[in-house]
Amino acid sequence: MPNPLDTDVGTERFSDYEAELKLVQADLAQKLDQIPELSGEPRKAAISAAERALEEADEILGQMRLEKANIPTPHRTKINTRFRNHESDLDAAKRRLRSLSDDRSALFGARYTDDPSGGPASSSSGVTDRQLEQRQQLLSGTDRLDRSTQRLKASQALANETEAIGATTLADLHLQRQTIQHTHDRLLESEGYVDRSVKTLRGMARRMATNRVITIAIITILVLLIVAVIFSKFR
Repeated sequence: MPNPLDTDVGTERFSDYEAELKLVQADLAQKLDQIPELSGEPRKAAISAAERALEEADEILGQMRLEKANIPTPHRTKINTRFRNHESDLDAAKRRLRSLSDDRSALFGARYTDDPSGGPASSSSGVTDRQLEQRQQLLSGTDRLDRSTQRLKASQALANETEAIGATTLADLHLQRQTIQHTHDRLLESEGYVDRSVKTLRGMARRMATNRVITIAIITILVLLIVAVIFSKFR
């Protein structure tokens, strides 16, 4: 049954890490189930493989711990519950692996003895065991380095992708700025046209008022002349 939180905005990266962690946990559980059936060198190899899987799970859990801090507050309670469940499962796996690693009789098989005298056989066996342990540690370190390199490459690819997106965004913003600047210049130019139009209209209004005054004056003079002529005839 799918988790409804997987579709919530802001939880996508946490869900991706969670899916990766579940795969590693399934692989770890399978390795832990195989260990009790083994002894000697195969058992040591299986324990080392389980330790590497456990380290990988720890790394993913650390990424999830960082990512859940960026999750929106409304979803954080459910995310914290899921995170604590994964932590509990991983702690249980650690305890089980520790218990299996402490079973030295199964780990060393017939070579293991409780005799602390340190005879020649036990000394030779101890040297071999130390060499094998050092080899396993070297392999484990190489494995961790490879995983860290892969994660670093993935982070670098993500950074390059983010940089490309940022460059595209800056280019878009620059284009939008030019468009806004061009629009602003057009507005200023239009404002100049409006000012000139207003001045022209005001000039026309003044001329119309002047013409009206002149027309009224002429009509007044004509009326006065007509009245004077009529008055002179009847005098």
